[in-house]
Amino acid sequence: MENLNNASRRPHKLMLTDRKTCTLSGINDVLSFDINEILLETEQGMLMIKGNELHVSRLSLDKGEVDVDGRIDSFTYSENNGYGAKGESLLARLFR
Repeated sequence: MENLNNASRRPHKLMLTDRKTCTLSGINDVLSFDINEILLETEQGMLMIKGNELHVSRLSLDKGEVDVDGRIDSFTYSENNGYGAKGESLLARLFR
């Protein structure tokens, strides 16, 4: 059964152009976003994008694709395994 789960996973890809536009694939969910931060659940773990005047210009969760515009300052990945196991929220663990 594990092989079936891996076959349904989409490849995660991130393409950044001039720190202004970013195209992502392999996105499972958009957890939160505002003009300074976007939090995504990807096939490779949680991804936090930080910057200024960030804007989700295209979102297609059916295809697992997201386009982001604005000044992008950083990308931070964290593992999404075991967040609920210790009783801590996802955001509490991200900002530790």
